[in-house]
Amino acid sequence: MPNVMLRRNESGQLTLYVAKRDQEDVVVSIEKEGSEGWGGTIELADGSAYYIDPLDAEPKLPITLRAKRAGG
Repeated sequence: MPNVMLRRNESGQLTLYVAKRDQEDVVVSIEKEGSEGWGGTIELADGSAYYIDPLDAEPKLPITLRAKRAGG
């Protein structure tokens, strides 16, 4: 499970950075946002997906978390 960093870029878009792959891309969807928590499967603009254990609320950014590759 790699460490990933979630942050906002200069345009205000949420991005996910995977240091192990030196990959950064824009987040296009998050499985859970709102009263049910925040996290789950996160899809990136390049089609890849990562899973982050859901948190109780949206975290203060930037934040580093552990993630698993999701999807096919």
